Amino acid sequence: MATTVLVVEDEAAIRDMIAMALERAGYRARHADSAEDARAAMRLAHPDLLLLDWMLPGESGLDMARSIKDDAQMSQIPIIMLTARGEEDDRVRGLDAGADDYITKPFSPREMMARVKAVLRRTAPTLTEAPVEVEGLRVDPISHRVFANGDGVDLGPTEFRLLHFLMTHPERVFTRAQLLDNVWGANVYVEERTVDVHVRRLRRELTATGHDGLVQTVRGAGYRFSARD
Repeated sequence: MATTVLVVEDEAAIRDMIAMALERAGYRARHADSAEDARAAMRLAHPDLLLLDWMLPGESGLDMARSIKDDAQMSQIPIIMLTARGEEDDRVRGLDAGADDYITKPFSPREMMARVKAVLRRTAPTLTEAPVEVEGLRVDPISHRVFANGDGVDLGPTEFRLLHFLMTHPERVFTRAQLLDNVWGANVYVEERTVDVHVRRLRRELTATGHDGLVQTVRGAGYRFSARD
C-alpha cells in the first residue's frame, strides 16, 4: 500500500513540486490549498503524513496543527511544517504546536524526501503481537482467536487477518486495493470485489454481539474500523 501524504499548501507551484517528488518516490500525494479543504480530505481518509504550510488563507497551519493534536482520532498523524520562517523561536512554536519536523523554504525535493522518510520511520507504529481490544471485541494474534464480550467468534483465516488489520489501523479508510495488498498480499491477484465478500462474512459473524457496525463502509472510498461514539 502506498503511503499517503496530504500536502496543504496554497502556492500551486510549491504544491505541484512537492506532489511530483512524492509520487516519483512511490508515495501517494493528495493536496489541499487551505485548512478547510484539508479537514474535508482528512474526514474522508486519514493520511499517513501531513505536509502543512504555516501561512495558509483563513486558519493558519500552526492553528491547524494544534487542533489536529487535540483531536483523539487524528493526533497520531505526523506533521511536517513548511514555512519561510527560519528563526529559532518560530521553529520552536511549530514544534510546540505538535509538528514532528520543520522545513524552511526554499527547500529542495531531496531534502524534503529525506525528512519525510525520517519522520515516517520515527512515527511508524511498532509491530506487536499483543492482543487488541475495542468495545469488548478482542483479537489475539498469538492464539489466532477472536472474542466478543467474552464469547469466542469463529472466523475464517482471511476474515481474521482482515479484522486484525482494520482494528490495528482504526479510523483510517482503506480502499479495496489497499486491503488486498495488506491482507491478501501484493503478489496475490484476485478481484477487488473479493474484499466485499469477506467484509460481509466478517460482519455476519459479528452481528450476534452487535459488533458488526464497527466495520464501516465509506461510500466511494472503501472500509474503516471505527468505534461507536
